[in-house]
Amino acid sequence: MCELNKYRIMWLIVLFDLPTETKKERKAYTKFRKFLLDDGFNMMQYSVYYRHCASRENAEAHTRRIKGALPEKGFVNVISITDKQFGDIQFFVGRKEKPPPNAPHQLELF
Repeated sequence: MCELNKYRIMWLIVLFDLPTETKKERKAYTKFRKFLLDDGFNMMQYSVYYRHCASRENAEAHTRRIKGALPEKGFVNVISITDKQFGDIQFFVGRKEKPPPNAPHQLELF
């Protein structure tokens, strides 16, 4: 991968804290979570989802989609970081370090 791509390729991280006390709130939580999965996000932890984006423009498009799917109540934060920064995240399962998720392979036509 070209060194410059590490700064062009983006990752979106969505963190949310949504109320789930009433049936309506649980339904909104489930709907938002399903939206994220349908939009290509993967669960990093409960209420923390991440997604690879090929460019900053692609990340902005997904952020706009998230804004359109926001539930009525609760907190939602969207963090946009470069591939380089995402690669510096350390993942642990218990005391063992886990390798970071791989970016999806893209086809190059030219």
